[in-house]
Amino acid sequence: MELKSLTEQKSLLATLPPGKRARLHRLLFEFGPGNGTLMLLPIDQGIEHGPRDFFPNPASKDPDYQFRLAAEAGYSALACQIGMAEKYYPDYAGRVPLILKVNGKTDLPSSAKSFSSCNSSVEDGVRLGADAIGYTLYVGSARQDEDLAQLRQVRQDCDRFGMPLVIWAYPRGEFVDAKGGANSFYAIDYAARMAMEMGADIVKLNMPVVDAKKDKDAPAPYNEMEIDQAEAIRQCVESAGRALVVLSGGSRTDDETVLLHTREVMEAGGSGVIFGRNVWQREWTEALAIVDQIKGSLLSNVRRTP
Repeated sequence: MELKSLTEQKSLLATLPPGKRARLHRLLFEFGPGNGTLMLLPIDQGIEHGPRDFFPNPASKDPDYQFRLAAEAGYSALACQIGMAEKYYPDYAGRVPLILKVNGKTDLPSSAKSFSSCNSSVEDGVRLGADAIGYTLYVGSARQDEDLAQLRQVRQDCDRFGMPLVIWAYPRGEFVDAKGGANSFYAIDYAARMAMEMGADIVKLNMPVVDAKKDKDAPAPYNEMEIDQAEAIRQCVESAGRALVVLSGGSRTDDETVLLHTREVMEAGGSGVIFGRNVWQREWTEALAIVDQIKGSLLSNVRRTP
């Protein structure tokens, strides 16, 4: 798959109704690196992981640190839950777009039967001036019947209000664990396809991990495929079809790995990255420095002609 050109990005927007098209255009071309790329800052880890993620950089425990970073570093958008959006986003409205996450959960219960319940609505997103709605879908969970019914309502509301839908497509649960694990190529590839077919405009994926030993537990033909990580990412992006794909960074790692992952998703035909802890767990000047490098890597991989 070749990198998406600007013309191809705009052709994807042309398939959408005007409300979604206008908001996605802002994210892709008016904020962040621009030129059809996405650089998103997720700051919902306080719900998903608890305060432990703030210990590496105590300043980040204050949400204003993360909001200010998103605005001053020039992100395409930040993603957060309703409480932080209501209490902090008013200070930054117009300076950086908002993706309102409408569901979330703690990591206190077992992930064997994962489910993320809604705690806010698409209408809340409209009220707060959001440019997109975020939803976490646990692909393969034993509770996927509830999850898909909940997602249907969110998707219908997004269509009604003209809001782009960003799906955090996460394989989870005991059935996924028995077939190679949540980060296997099989599971991430399935999640990419599922999110697209459920109506995602943007799909957020974790990095697929190629592990010959674990992949033997995956269904055929995945258990017999011999591919590297770059090819796994390419196929996952391809499975998302016309939906735009952003790659998640996960736990903090070194600069070289962050930039490698950025390059890999763009070379695979993706549209950008959604790195949270890999940025805001750093001290301010260090965070700004890695953001500049991420921007450079994103822009260097955009074809400027059809």
